[in-house]
Amino acid sequence: MQKVRKLPWRQFLKIIGVLGLIIVSNLFFQLTQNEFSFDLAFKFAFSWHTEKFFLGCFVLFIFYGWISSLLGSLKTGSIFYALAVIGVGIANYLKMNYRMEPIYPDDLKMITEFGMIRDMVGTRLFILFLLLLASGIFLLIFSVKKSLKLEKKRQWTRLILFVLTSGILIYIGSFNQQGNLLRKAYDKTALWIPYSQKMNYYNTGFMGGFLYNLPVEAMEKPENYSAATVKKVTKEYQTETRKEAAEKPNIVYVMSESFSDPSRLKGLEIYGGDPLQEYRAVADKTYSGQMLSQNYGGGTANIEFEALTGFSMELFNAQMTTPYTMLVPEFESFPSLVGTLKARGYETTAIHPYNTSMYKRKDVYQTFGFDQFLDESTMKHTDKIESNPYISDKAAYQEIFDQLEKNKKPQFLHLVTMQTHMPYENKYDDLPYVVQGDNSLALRSYLQDIAYSSEALKGFLEKLDELPERTLVVFWGDHLPGIYSDAIQEENQGYPLHETEFLMYDNRHRLNNQQVTTSPFYFAADLFQQGRLQMTGFQKLLTTLQKELPAFEKSMYYQSGQWFKEARLNKKQEKIYQDYQIIQYDITAGKQYSLQENFFE
Repeated sequence: MQKVRKLPWRQFLKIIGVLGLIIVSNLFFQLTQNEFSFDLAFKFAFSWHTEKFFLGCFVLFIFYGWISSLLGSLKTGSIFYALAVIGVGIANYLKMNYRMEPIYPDDLKMITEFGMIRDMVGTRLFILFLLLLASGIFLLIFSVKKSLKLEKKRQWTRLILFVLTSGILIYIGSFNQQGNLLRKAYDKTALWIPYSQKMNYYNTGFMGGFLYNLPVEAMEKPENYSAATVKKVTKEYQTETRKEAAEKPNIVYVMSESFSDPSRLKGLEIYGGDPLQEYRAVADKTYSGQMLSQNYGGGTANIEFEALTGFSMELFNAQMTTPYTMLVPEFESFPSLVGTLKARGYETTAIHPYNTSMYKRKDVYQTFGFDQFLDESTMKHTDKIESNPYISDKAAYQEIFDQLEKNKKPQFLHLVTMQTHMPYENKYDDLPYVVQGDNSLALRSYLQDIAYSSEALKGFLEKLDELPERTLVVFWGDHLPGIYSDAIQEENQGYPLHETEFLMYDNRHRLNNQQVTTSPFYFAADLFQQGRLQMTGFQKLLTTLQKELPAFEKSMYYQSGQWFKEARLNKKQEKIYQDYQIIQYDITAGKQYSLQENFFE
């Protein structure tokens, strides 16, 4: 009888070591997800959600096998794997702190955005990030070169393992496709919450939430979607006459980074004056109010997407977290306000006083059809205030005036500011504002930031009054800054943490003096209606919907002056909402039949 060969202790210890590394790494992700609470992390893994925890371990094990086979060594594979886990874990912890949302797969594309990362995390963490990245690159190059010298038998073993793990990872990547076995395994116990990715990660673990946000169709297909249905919808809202508009005023969009009103939050009292005094002096005399932002502490690109396209993030699948990087680049052209105005003879310019690659803006703006994109390297005016690392709003506004003064065509100018971007500390010597309830240095600095922004905006609008051409402005804050204490956040759960300021301005002063609550995807339609400009069929659909549902995002619906967690629609309202849903699906995931009907022109 042949004796069974005993597994050598060294190999046994290696297996134990690898399995230990996988479990510890998954626990580390749980710790970053739960503010480094060992109690919560261990209860999730070994008490509450053990099955989901070990499903996540399985995915990490496959990834570890892929890395080790690529590098040709378990030792260097373990080091590289550990560096990757540490990097992603720290990024997740920071994003949870600053923006109250976890890391998504698509966020990993931002790893080369060095300027943005440095500005967001500060010099020390940025240096640590560079060290981790440099170590990983060195390890990768060194290990691959060394692995080429392995004996033939080990090379074959390595190749087989690499092909096998690559295939499994590709299959894991189809997590959201129907019939995926890993998804079915999760579905046995997972409670997915589409409207809250933060809760998704809590309920299914970091790995479960991460997998849930892998690529997916932009929207679910409406049951009645067809060319005939789209044609019926477009015909209902289409403009009856297609005459050229007699008036083509300049149109200026200003998305102001983190511009909001802290005095609206419960638990805060501001002393030393009103930082928004200059803003209110203008807003109180024109069409203005509050805008509902999708996120707290971040999500700039999503708000910009809504404002330029008229499409709502609420209608997308939960996994469509960033259309600028996940959706728009797939198109050669994409319907937006830019295209609508270009078809009417406008010259279009985007201005962002930062680098061009953030959120793939350079590619996205090209897809939208902007004639030019001015950034920090091509802007003429780049003045900053004191120690603020970002170009000031005042300088950015001067850039707008340069464009208005040198061009004879009607202009559409879209500015995304940076002056009030995080970090907020150590920008200004004098901080006159004091806050009772959360008197952090970051908040006091932020108050000075928005005071400077208010002054710059008022000066800009006063200067606009001197222009011979009619000029319309839409100004809004993209989201609240992610700097408030846990206590303040807890006291203001829901819409208060998502409402920013907005106003529309006409240098001929023809807009209604009205205070409203709205969503950014209504901006263009609302401006055209307020400004008495020729509206597109799509804009008529939007204004019709706005009358019934003035503002909405996932789990936040504003109707009849009240906030609800779910929309409360009668048959008439449901029909309008479904019309909007059909058009958005048609453009983002369907056959784009509505383009043939000139619905956006």
